[in-house]
Amino acid sequence: MSDRTDLTIRRATGADLPAVVAMLADDPLGATRESPDDLTPYREAFTRIEGDPHQHLVVAERAGRTVGTLQLTVVPGLSRRGATRTIIEAVRIHADERGSGLGTVLIQWAVERSRELGSDLVQLTSDATRTDAHRFYERLGFEPSHIGFKLKL
Repeated sequence: MSDRTDLTIRRATGADLPAVVAMLADDPLGATRESPDDLTPYREAFTRIEGDPHQHLVVAERAGRTVGTLQLTVVPGLSRRGATRTIIEAVRIHADERGSGLGTVLIQWAVERSRELGSDLVQLTSDATRTDAHRFYERLGFEPSHIGFKLKL
């Protein structure tokens, strides 16, 4: 299990971008859609994220090294009697830390932060091919309840 005493979860800064993008690219799906050699589009996206109070891009840091990340988005809505939901997105753990329990710590942080933000529901999506991730989320209490659709523009 990941030792929480030497772990800090904090808001990401521009200086974290190279490490975050490297983690996004470090898997079979990310390798086909991310470009860690050109941070320009990521810097532009980071500026938009940083300026939006409903976005919480965080990193997990251990001994001065970025070892995990996720983005938490707050979405106010009318459905479910005006419920606010949070969406967990882009969860990544550095290859050296996979299997250490850090993913559990990050998701638990996101759920607790969602409560603090007044959310009534936490949701996430996971690519259909990520069966290990599906089992991980189910172990943490998430239920597979919907079928997701995307339209690339």
